[in-house]
Amino acid sequence: MDPMDLFKNLQSLQSQMTGMQDKMKDVSAVGTAGGDMVSIELNGAMEVIKVKILPEIVDPEDVPMLEDLILAAFTDAGTKIKVKLASEMSSLTGGPGFPG
Repeated sequence: MDPMDLFKNLQSLQSQMTGMQDKMKDVSAVGTAGGDMVSIELNGAMEVIKVKILPEIVDPEDVPMLEDLILAAFTDAGTKIKVKLASEMSSLTGGPGFPG
């Protein structure tokens, strides 16, 4: 392969990756726990956009349960956003994406 072609391909990929990083904040996913009693929305940069907790589950005597639900909702949202980003990356690279 011609080194100049390789260089051009790398420049193109770098430009596409920069565009992907900009798009990451536009991708979002909502994770839920406890039958939607707790929900957390994340963007593609793994930033929390919104947290929703139904008032009826707030029990000052059972804070650990609420903490577990928040953790489960965050984990669910993180898993969903990773799937969405892998799909976006796959469409960008034309393949299965990068490991990671």
